[in-house]
Amino acid sequence: MAMLEIENLTVEFKTGSGLFRAVDGVSLTIDAGEVLAIVGESGSGKSVSMLAVMGLLPWTAKVTADRMAFEGHDLLNMSANDRRRIIGKDIAMIFQEPMTSLNPCFTVGYQITEALKTHLDLDKAARRRRAVELLDFVGISAPEQRLSSFPHQLSGGMNQRVMIAMAIACSPKLLIADEPTTALDVTIQAQILELLVKLQKDTGMGLVLITHSMGVVAETAERVSVQYAGQKVEEQPVKGLFADPHHPYTAALLSALPERAKARRLPSIPGVVPGLFDRPRGCLFAPRCSYATELCHSTAPRRIDGTLCHYPLVKGVPQGHPGKEKAA
Repeated sequence: MAMLEIENLTVEFKTGSGLFRAVDGVSLTIDAGEVLAIVGESGSGKSVSMLAVMGLLPWTAKVTADRMAFEGHDLLNMSANDRRRIIGKDIAMIFQEPMTSLNPCFTVGYQITEALKTHLDLDKAARRRRAVELLDFVGISAPEQRLSSFPHQLSGGMNQRVMIAMAIACSPKLLIADEPTTALDVTIQAQILELLVKLQKDTGMGLVLITHSMGVVAETAERVSVQYAGQKVEEQPVKGLFADPHHPYTAALLSALPERAKARRLPSIPGVVPGLFDRPRGCLFAPRCSYATELCHSTAPRRIDGTLCHYPLVKGVPQGHPGKEKAA
């Protein structure tokens, strides 16, 4: 049995113009000790999917699923008290933008020890010692002095390390990292990724890495789930995905990598992820897809061998395409 199981997860938000489906029938699993990457552009429902697991969506969200379980425990139907015992302890999350996720009114030491006080039976002195250990572990120099610092007194990279320290404070079994390298310079990005991978290997925890960077995926993940406009369009082991992407969207993401560019100008995907008012009737990717036919524009695709596409690619060739088959 997988550690985390999600089957047919749907998240809808109430708006003044009606319901907006941000996550549409997503299913995924993650085993203990596994690194799963969820990739896609902004607006693909990556963060919303994991916030639904954490139970941190606002009241305007309607969450439904055939199954959403952690270690066999039903996350959808358990009581709020039971869920609070799991969230922050067994399942933890590193949020985007540490400068807005950390509370500017409290020291980083207070914010770390608050999690320890909630979930672990430690006295004040033990909580402080543990906080110092955590800051030292994530690479913050002079950790005892840094406990009394406020977030605005630290750099973006140091705040990100504080967020990681808070997330791993209670030794979670599953860590969700939501765009952990956003807004950091390249050198700090590499250090943060290296730290996360080291944490995962040292502790054996499961790691869900939410990102829009295929380069990050190549360096860290074992398996990749690709989302577009709230739907999971493809899932493969990372080596298979990079060698032979099956969905045109995945192929387009990979073709935009600088090392794969065949021309001086990097290729891009035209258009944007559809929102509430421009949602296509058929395949959600059809308006941006170079292989789209009338069938794609009129009829939602079914899943073929795990790929949500009328004409899944095999070695860059769309299978069953009525027109001239062309290389991706």
